[in-house]
Amino acid sequence: MALVDLPFRDGYVSSIVYVSLYVSLIAVTVSTLFSVPVAIFLGFTDFPGKGLVKSVINTGMGFPSVVVGLVVLFAVSNQGPLGSLELIFTKEAMIMSQFVLATPPITAISLAAITGVGDDVRDAARVLGGTRLDVALVVLKEARYGIATAILAGFGRAISEVGSVLIVGGNITSADGISKTRTLTTAIQLEARQGQYGTAMVLGAVLVALVLTVNAIVVRLGDRGVR
Repeated sequence: MALVDLPFRDGYVSSIVYVSLYVSLIAVTVSTLFSVPVAIFLGFTDFPGKGLVKSVINTGMGFPSVVVGLVVLFAVSNQGPLGSLELIFTKEAMIMSQFVLATPPITAISLAAITGVGDDVRDAARVLGGTRLDVALVVLKEARYGIATAILAGFGRAISEVGSVLIVGGNITSADGISKTRTLTTAIQLEARQGQYGTAMVLGAVLVALVLTVNAIVVRLGDRGVR
């Protein structure tokens, strides 16, 4: 006899996992392509207002996710600037929301990793005749683990998000139970609210397993990069 009676329809869990990974991975990938160059620019350039920019980025790390969801919801609603694209309650709107949430931690932690590289490393690269590009590449090589940590932090915030994706995605499934915008986190919240604690625990275990798997892959790739 099964320990937990799971009321899952065929394809229910796999569709939720797919939506969760699809939304989070795309959001974090786009955020990384934006955040790391910004961190590199801030790490190697001095300009008026740099301190203010860093303060805004650090403040964004603690920005309430439900507020982000409301802002994105307004942007994609019929009255919003992106209303003509009909993105409301879609995976694309969820990606936008998670992009906003993942960008501050990826940028801030990447910047901390870059600025944390000692001046001796930069000086050694210059003494050996390195150009500014060469120095930057050496610094980035030294900061690669910190940047990888930043990406993992962004992924963790994205895939564990509930409030904003619930607002902009709507937690929707089709008539046959296949997820359209339901993620693991919103499914866990729904099952727990309905008293299906066993189901919620299983979905929670799946979520933890996904995060650990992604972390292991990134760490393994980093270890290979050292060789």
